[in-house]
Amino acid sequence: MLTGECPDGYHPFVRRRTRQIQIGPVAVGGDAPVSIQTMAKADPADLDTIVAQLVAARRAGCDIARIAVPDQRACQTIVEIKERSGLPIVADIHFDYRLAVMAAREGADALRINPGNLGGPDALAAVVEAAGEAEIPIRVGVNAGSLPKSGGLPADQTADNMVTAAVESVDAVREMGFENIKVSLKAFDVQTMVEANRRFARRLDYPLHLGVTEAGPPLSGAVRSAAALSLLLSEGIGDTVRVSLSAEPLLEVRAARHLLRALGLRRGGVVVSCPTCGRTGADVATLAERVSDSIEQMDLDLTVAIMGCEVNGPGEARAADLGVAFGPRGEGLLFEHGRVMGKHPNPRLEDALMDRLSELGKEIEHGE
Repeated sequence: MLTGECPDGYHPFVRRRTRQIQIGPVAVGGDAPVSIQTMAKADPADLDTIVAQLVAARRAGCDIARIAVPDQRACQTIVEIKERSGLPIVADIHFDYRLAVMAAREGADALRINPGNLGGPDALAAVVEAAGEAEIPIRVGVNAGSLPKSGGLPADQTADNMVTAAVESVDAVREMGFENIKVSLKAFDVQTMVEANRRFARRLDYPLHLGVTEAGPPLSGAVRSAAALSLLLSEGIGDTVRVSLSAEPLLEVRAARHLLRALGLRRGGVVVSCPTCGRTGADVATLAERVSDSIEQMDLDLTVAIMGCEVNGPGEARAADLGVAFGPRGEGLLFEHGRVMGKHPNPRLEDALMDRLSELGKEIEHGE
């Protein structure tokens, strides 16, 4: 085992030792930081929308993007999407092995396949050969809802059956002399997904991509994903993550980034805000969202506290890099690293906070 030391100096958990692969410029596995993935959610022919989605995702902290490749035209757009989005691209292939071969030759940084639905050993061999020639990895994906049949019926969605399918798929690729592999074992059920990844991690040392498949709409999907991913990541299991939501890629990335921050696996701005009560002297919720957006846009590694009254206010705000505590008599305080920087009427305190946040962003940008 090795300590999962990130470049920013965090030592959060003992990371499972895995092989390291390369997806474009992004290292995955080994001692590389846990990376964030998302997937474009537009018609493959609508390049402008795909690029806009992925650019927004990259700015929010995405490292790797996946695109659906249902036809030859989609293969031919891979290089353009890479260049315009600034992200390495994983080509998602199902059923037609020829598209995987073409995607590898057209510049994909990785292939996502299910060896069982490509059309047999010869088809898989052609894909492996193309990936080898392009020197790109293959992600072997197993979903609980599409396990191989057993006795003519789909196999039960159990952790054991998922691991069996994953190991058999990996073995099929390895027997062809190919080791540049990443694996995913996904399920909607949290317990099944967690246990499948735990059991696979005990058997093989390939890097794992974590995700709860079809997690749901933003709120429930983020919670379901966090429940599963945090358990595995805290055990040192997982090299890349995706929070799969019925929402824009940007929201997937934001959810994943917040999760990794909470676990100490990624640096970035954090907003600490009180839950509010009858004492609250300001619209804390709106201000917290405004500050969170600003921190993300400026990529500030700061903790900003927004406290609505005097009960939790001074203490929590004083402990942050920057913070405000709205007062009970129409006035509040602006803090910076524990020092009171000013007293302002509550309506003015929000502007004072945002002005100082903007100043800090400019100072960091200019290296001051």
